[in-house]
Amino acid sequence: MTNTHTLNKTAKQKKLIIKSIMWAIMSLFAVLQFFPLIWVTNFSLTKDSDVFTSGILKVPDPPEWQNYSLAWVNGNILKYTINSMFVVGTTILIVAVLSLILGYAFTRMKWKFANAWLTFILIGMMIPIHTTLLPNFLIFRQFNILDTPLALIIPYVAFSMPLGVFIMTGFMRSIPRELEEAAVMDGCGVMRIIFQIILPITKSAMVTIIVMTFINNWNEFIMGATFLSSVMWKTLPFAVYEFSSQYVSRYSVQFAVMVLSALPSLIVYICLNEQIAKGVTFGAVKG
Repeated sequence: MTNTHTLNKTAKQKKLIIKSIMWAIMSLFAVLQFFPLIWVTNFSLTKDSDVFTSGILKVPDPPEWQNYSLAWVNGNILKYTINSMFVVGTTILIVAVLSLILGYAFTRMKWKFANAWLTFILIGMMIPIHTTLLPNFLIFRQFNILDTPLALIIPYVAFSMPLGVFIMTGFMRSIPRELEEAAVMDGCGVMRIIFQIILPITKSAMVTIIVMTFINNWNEFIMGATFLSSVMWKTLPFAVYEFSSQYVSRYSVQFAVMVLSALPSLIVYICLNEQIAKGVTFGAVKG
């Protein structure tokens, strides 16, 4: 009896030690991941000369809030943010609706070559978006849609769809069919089933798709720099690029622009990270 108690106590101690080590490793990893943002935020509130100090971080004394005022006014932050919201918002809407409809089609309907089409769509997850720059540029120039929001929305939707369909199909496989069968008995059509019954159930997966699409496209710059030339439709990453060229020696103000550009995606992720985890893991575990 004593030996059993000793063994249980030793096992608990080992489990506690392993858990403590894992927490320490994960905490260190989190600090390393967040440190660049902390560093940029810190020096965005200091004077330009403080950037070259010997310390890793510096306490602003006093904080230079005018850096943010200058960044907001002269960096066209508001205009570029509105453009980004329009482009990314349209992309999210299209991806969310198509992922829901296709997820239902692939998991609930029987039709020829369904698995082949699903595989074909999911292959898009392995193709880097920027490998299509040249062919997209030639096609968009042919159709005269360069320097328009469509030049960004089309590739953003195309490369966000595979992940959206992957998440939605995995989640829908965990939903019992009895709910839809009851709805059919009540006379519901396919579209009504999708948007009135399936959509509320797949809220976690839908939030995950929305957030992932937002994060992947919000700060995308190379596509925008290739397809956009006029100020009218430039997106938020251009604020950092253009401001850094105008204020070469104003490092603190440049850091303020970077913080303002990163803030929307950071807020969205912090507010919805629990829903993201549910959407990613639930379908994978149950499907």
